[in-house]
Amino acid sequence: MSISGPVSHTAVTVSKVTKYVALEGVDGSGKSTVGKALVARLAAAGEEAILVREPGGTELGEVVRSLLLESDSLDDWAEVFLFAAQRAELAREVISPALDAGTWVVSDRTYYSSIAYQGRARGLGEEKVRLINETGLDGIVPDHVFVLDTLPDVALARQHSPDRIGREGLDFQVAVRSCYLDLARTEEKVSVLDGSLSVDEMVERIMAVVA
Repeated sequence: MSISGPVSHTAVTVSKVTKYVALEGVDGSGKSTVGKALVARLAAAGEEAILVREPGGTELGEVVRSLLLESDSLDDWAEVFLFAAQRAELAREVISPALDAGTWVVSDRTYYSSIAYQGRARGLGEEKVRLINETGLDGIVPDHVFVLDTLPDVALARQHSPDRIGREGLDFQVAVRSCYLDLARTEEKVSVLDGSLSVDEMVERIMAVVA
């Protein structure tokens, strides 16, 4: 299967103040690194900001994270509902209170991951997976989603100890990437960043959109 190069970032105009930003991309695209740098950049600008991750971030979320990423095998639909359960818990226990307090939330993944990984790559249906997650989140969703677009073969080569999902292989990650790019074409709040940019460059481009 051929893999096209990273898609160029196009600036997006956001009509409201953005406080909840999510980072997406294939495994190994650098979301955690960019997330930490973005929180630091917001703090340097005098803003309160927290970094959350999915799965995880709550007591339930960390237990579910272990099940999802370290289990030898897991039913595909069980995977969907476990992701959705920990996500709903994180939204209510951590994200919603932070936003109510005026704190920025930067999330390493969001429910768009489930749309891409389980909905498309596992073939369970993107709209079905979206509905399950949006029902549980009840409106607590990111204002803007940034896809760190990295070629799947490059991203896979960065992983020293991939988790269960990260070991699914190249074709799986190609399908994930294709879904992210389609979401960026159809949803205004989803933007693509060239994953070959430096961390500082990506943070500056995100700030140009959300600040």
